[in-house]
Parts: sequence; structure tokens; C-alpha cells
Amino acid sequence: MNQPAAPMSASHVPLAERLRPQRLDDVVGQTHLVGPGKPLRLAVESGRAHSMILWGPPGVGKTTLARVLAGAFDAEFIALSAVFAGVKDIREAMQRAQETRDRANRNTILFVDEVHRFNKAQQDAFLPFVEQGVVTFIGATTENPSFEVNGALLSRAAVYVLNPLSADELGTLFEHARTVALDGLAFSDGAKAVLVGVADGDARRLLNMLETLRAAAGAAQRDRIDEAFLEATLAQNLRRFDKGGDAFYDQISALHKSVRGSNPDAALYWLCRMLDGGADPLYLGRRIVRMAIEDIGLADPRALPMALDACATYERLGTPEGELAIAQAVIYLACAAKSNAAYVAYNSARDFVRRKGSHAVPVHLRNAPTKLMKQLGFGREYRYAHDEPEAYAAAESYFPDDIEPPRFYQPTPRGIEGRIAEKLAHLRSLDAAARKNRQ
Repeated sequence: MNQPAAPMSASHVPLAERLRPQRLDDVVGQTHLVGPGKPLRLAVESGRAHSMILWGPPGVGKTTLARVLAGAFDAEFIALSAVFAGVKDIREAMQRAQETRDRANRNTILFVDEVHRFNKAQQDAFLPFVEQGVVTFIGATTENPSFEVNGALLSRAAVYVLNPLSADELGTLFEHARTVALDGLAFSDGAKAVLVGVADGDARRLLNMLETLRAAAGAAQRDRIDEAFLEATLAQNLRRFDKGGDAFYDQISALHKSVRGSNPDAALYWLCRMLDGGADPLYLGRRIVRMAIEDIGLADPRALPMALDACATYERLGTPEGELAIAQAVIYLACAAKSNAAYVAYNSARDFVRRKGSHAVPVHLRNAPTKLMKQLGFGREYRYAHDEPEAYAAAESYFPDDIEPPRFYQPTPRGIEGRIAEKLAHLRSLDAAARKNRQ
């Protein structure tokens, strides 16, 4: 049997752990959950624990809240990490919780960090114990639980969204850490602002950086941290940017909607946020090409080649010069006339084809490369548009004979598409006149 590890001295305990709140009143941030009259505060006041999923980015207090709730409910606390735990660990945790209930009639809060990393079978293993009240389940996840947590488990747990800490909340935590654990180490206003900005809503990141600075200041025999020392001490810290997670897709969504909303400044902000966070510029370029097609379309046909040229320019120049071409394309797309008429028309046509199935090509539209095909009348009544007035065969039919011609494309009056709308209206008037003459 492994011997228990010797307890660490306070000086060796990470700062984030030393400052971990023990009471709900000490929690910084998440006031929408822990403030007066809010869900977790009400749960503690009622004395009734319930299963929950805590969903939020790293360093916003998911583990802290789970521990605080266990203390508030006087419950046994068992923590599992889905990164390291397996079925054996789950079984042992459940056995321990059962023994605690049978022996001491005491509830157990089972905290599962990174619960989205457990597969379906592992998540299902918790269900009977949750239903029997053996454990109160608290799962923590950085990913959308709608997609990553089994429906059966999700239906038995309340989902609470935790937000990144605001600059003011990080400032409160900063001052608390400086006073309690940094021996009064002084910071310039600029250094504090940089630390809060780089922490980017993540309390753990802020405390880890402060711990690094404390050690560096001690080695350099400094009692004050300024921006120059901060830059020399800390390695480059990228802002929070999970390339495979919700933050990634949320920022892409914000970029796309800023372009669609014709706001070049917001579009540039989100583009730079993603580039600053390490997004692949060519991935952003591909998304910008999509925006040019979906949201601008024929209102400004120049948008698509500009987006494609931006990608080609980046491939030739690389970072950072090529990123300017992508930024230029983003500005142009944001300022361009908007139309999703082509996008809507394409989706309508696809849906129409799925529903209607296959219809024969009309005989007059068929090609007739052989004598037999000509004898069968293929192409016989086809009207060559270039030989017609205005190069348009008025009232000609181009749909299958047994289909009522649908109207997929509805051009907007914006940009170049407005001129397209005028031309189509004119051609339809020619159709109407030709049909009237036939009667």
C-alpha cells in the first residue's frame, strides 16, 4: 500500500490553492449564482443540495464552488478528474459514498472535473447512484454540456453557467492576493493593468502569474513591479483561446455577425482577438470567403475575389504581413452591400430537389448529337437566345414540363443586386407580353 504523502508547507502550496475561498461570501465573481436570492445561495440557505453541471471557461471558480458547497452542506467531498480517472476509480468512489451514507448517514458530493472527457458508458455509471441519492453529482466542464454530457445525466442536473471574471473582480482578487500572500509587494498601475488584461477573466492564471512575479522579485531583491520587469519576467501569455472549444466558435460567430452587421470596427476587434489567441489565419481566411458568399453575394461580387486574394496573399507573405490582407478583406466585407439572396436561393433549390425527386429533361432542351436523337425530336423546338430580340427567348420554358416553375432567387434592392433585380423584372415583363401574344 502506498504511504500517504507528507503534507506540504504553506510556502509550497500554490497561491491559487492557498487563497481558495472556504465560504460562499468569500467567492469573487459569479454573483448571478451566489449573490442574495440567487440559485446557489438559495440552495445553501435551504439546506437542500442538488446535482448540477458547472459550465464555464478555466479559472472562474468551478472547483471552488463545488468545495464551498460541500462545506456548506456538511457533506463528504470526493473529487474525480475525468482526465485521469477510469471505471475502477468511479466504482471505488461510489463504494466510499455508500459506506459514508450507511455508516454516518452523511451525504457525499461527488465532484467530477472535465466531465465532458468521460465517455457515454462512464457517464452512465453515475446515474443509479444519483437516482438513489448516494451522491449529489457536481460536474465541471469547459464545453457545452448540451453536446458533451449525456442527456440522461443532464436531465438530472441543473446547469449553471459561470462567467469569466470582470476586470474589477480580478482587481479585487489582485489586491487580496497582494495583501495576504505577497508580503505587500508593490505594483505600478501599468503593471497591474497588464496583469489583469493578460489574465483575461481567469483567476487561476492571475494568481499563477503573481506567484511567478513574487519569486522573481525576491531573486532580484525588488519590492516593486513595473511593466518593464513584468515583461522581462513573464513568458508570452496568450489570451484564453480554446482552438477546439466553445470560445473558438463563439468568437468566430462574433466575427461573422459583425461583418454581417456592417460594423468594421467590431469585425476587426474579433479578428485581432482570434489572431492574438493563436487562430490559424488561413482558417479565418476560409471563413471570410464563406461570409463573402453567404452575406454579400451578388450585392457586391467583388467581395468574393477580394476574400480569395487575401488568402492567397497570406499564403505568399505569411505572418505578420499577410494578416493585413485578411484584415483588409474583413473591413471591405463589413462595409459592402449585403445580400443573402443567393444563399437563400441555393438552399431553397436544394430543398425543392430533395422533395420533388427526378423529372425528365424537356425534349426541346435535350442535346441531339446522333441521328436517332434528332429523329426523336431532341432539341427540335429549342430557341437559341442569341437569335432572339435582346438575346432573350421570351416565355421559353427551362423547367421540366410537369413542374410549376418556382421562384428561388429573390434579389435585394441593395448594391449591384438592385440592377439585377431590375433586369429580371424587365425580362419577366417580356415573358408576360409573349404569353399574351400567344393567346
